[in-house]
Amino acid sequence: MRWWKTVGLAGLVGVTATGVVIARQERRRRACTPDEIRERLHARLAATPPESGGTTPRD
Repeated sequence: MRWWKTVGLAGLVGVTATGVVIARQERRRRACTPDEIRERLHARLAATPPESGGTTPRD
């Protein structure tokens, strides 16, 4: 029965670590202003090559 305790403890550690990672990402996301997010999206759009379909994104 000792190995069940080890498996349970490992699962608990994994869930806790996942929660910590999610909390960090959420804090980082909330720290950005809408203007910063908009600038990042525009920079990403400018960095992508144009599609061969001939359409352009609207502003």
